[in-house]
Amino acid sequence: MNEKELNIRSLLNIIIHVVMWGFAFFFPYLMMTRGGSEVPFSEYVWRNSIYFFIYIVFFYINHSLLIPRLLLQRKFWQYAIALFALIVIASFLSGVMHQMEFERMFQPWMERVPYEYRDPIRNADIARWNILMIMGRDFFIMTLVATITAIVRVIEAWNELESSKREAEKQRMETELQQLRSQINPHFLLNTLNNIYALIAFDTDKAQEAVQELSQLLRHVLYDNKQNYTTLEKEMEFMKSYIDLMRIRLASNVTIETTYDMRENDQTQIAPLIFISLVENAFKHGISPTEPSYIKILFSEKLGYVRCEIKNSNHRKVGYDKSGNGIGLEQVQKRLDLMYPKSYEWHYGLTDDGTEYISSLEINTNTAPSLS
Repeated sequence: MNEKELNIRSLLNIIIHVVMWGFAFFFPYLMMTRGGSEVPFSEYVWRNSIYFFIYIVFFYINHSLLIPRLLLQRKFWQYAIALFALIVIASFLSGVMHQMEFERMFQPWMERVPYEYRDPIRNADIARWNILMIMGRDFFIMTLVATITAIVRVIEAWNELESSKREAEKQRMETELQQLRSQINPHFLLNTLNNIYALIAFDTDKAQEAVQELSQLLRHVLYDNKQNYTTLEKEMEFMKSYIDLMRIRLASNVTIETTYDMRENDQTQIAPLIFISLVENAFKHGISPTEPSYIKILFSEKLGYVRCEIKNSNHRKVGYDKSGNGIGLEQVQKRLDLMYPKSYEWHYGLTDDGTEYISSLEINTNTAPSLS
């Protein structure tokens, strides 16, 4: 969460608290006036301001001091003792203030009572009972308010913790994605440069053509690969250029079939270079230098599902061939898990007779999470 979002959230909290206290203070007066009471507004404010101030101080000491420093730190006994003491003090002050207000209101009436009918002892007993009743009432109300405050504050703390966890997870995912993308670039360039190097030995014209194709590919790798998503149109243009580059050095006994079942100017968002390792794998392991070979590549989109299906011939490797360590496929798996969790299906492996390798990847682009 950035500084601007924090400032907006703080401002909203202040507004919510101001509205809450304003409603709590003025709502009783509105109910009194609707019930026919003729208490002047200024007198209502004067009579209730100090009493209400006690409630506000009690609330924020509990909300901003006791709960964060004791309850949220799992110091439950210390919190219970401190809260009990705070409630007793606040209830006592509230009771005293109410008794003072009671005496002020009824003092004119008492002065009209003949002196011989006044009973100081009885009046003192009434005053004590009045204070105790008010203290008991306020003790109950403040205990209820404290309980509700603690529940709300704990929920707020839990939400803040979950938000921090989500932010940390997002940062971790973005960092891991950046590392994976940085690994794709040298892996892709190494394979391409090896192909160009092989062309230089027997066909310099094709090698020059391959260098031009490579420059176009690099533009996509350097710019579009920095974003979490690119358009499907750009990604397909990249795949076509890459496949055309791979065709240059292939022998006549290799058959390449490509199908692009996409809309024109397709703006569907897709993770950049998500298919490159699958196509690389087909060219690297599906072509034999001596035997007839084939690669069939299909890209399609339908109802928000983007599909990549690749079939290539499989040839037995000789003992010294250590290629195919699976690093590229591991990178694909990690990126899919990060960019499209539970939003893709990927099946790959050899056919029963071992002569063909099939990779079928289907991505639901409608439910992919945003990492922007």
